[in-house]
Amino acid sequence: MSKQFLVFQHMAWEGPGQYLIRSAKKFNVNLHIVEVWHRPIPDISSYNGVIVLGGSSNVDQEERYSFLKAEKEAIRQAVELDMPYLGFCLGHQLLADALGAKVGPSFRHSIGFIEGRLTKSGLEHPLFRGIPCSFPLFKWHSQAVLQPLPKEVEVLVTSADCEVEAISVKGRPHIIGLQFDNQSADYEDVKEWLEADRDWLSSFPRSQIEPISILADARRLEGVMEDQFGILFRNYMAIIS
Repeated sequence: MSKQFLVFQHMAWEGPGQYLIRSAKKFNVNLHIVEVWHRPIPDISSYNGVIVLGGSSNVDQEERYSFLKAEKEAIRQAVELDMPYLGFCLGHQLLADALGAKVGPSFRHSIGFIEGRLTKSGLEHPLFRGIPCSFPLFKWHSQAVLQPLPKEVEVLVTSADCEVEAISVKGRPHIIGLQFDNQSADYEDVKEWLEADRDWLSSFPRSQIEPISILADARRLEGVMEDQFGILFRNYMAIIS
């Protein structure tokens, strides 16, 4: 029997990503995508889980992005119902906010491909079974989840760019936040992101953002990123089965 996942999408061009779409199809998961900026959020309790994608809004910008209020309420409800939750980038930050953590400007922006490493908790977490202790991350953010974290939240992945790259809740391994966007690390996805988010990228010093280099990394790492995301998604499905 297929699983039904409700997916919150925040921007027209920032969809689930090719790796997530392929993995969901492989594991017979139906992705019910809601474009939250102009569609109401349905009753989440009728779904098997919630996936929240990234976006340009910051967690505290409810006045500018009015959809955030209803979305935050839905995420808090998902946590209270102990539903499977998988958040990417903004979805990771919104989960952290729902759990009582602080989100704010990171000490540096993180855009492109970097190396992440599993923490002790990450090495023990079933989500990363079969993933090397050091592995590539596709990054696209300037906000981050900040320390200290609530005592029930554990950090699973860290990096030189961002201290909190992935979180889960102790004893609830099906509740996951990932600051990285490995679901969208396919070459064509990366190319689209670079084009669609050109204005945001231009707000950073040009010497720090090299689209040609990012695309070259996307091509070089494409096979590894797809394989590893497939492992991660397979592990997640095993956790919630």
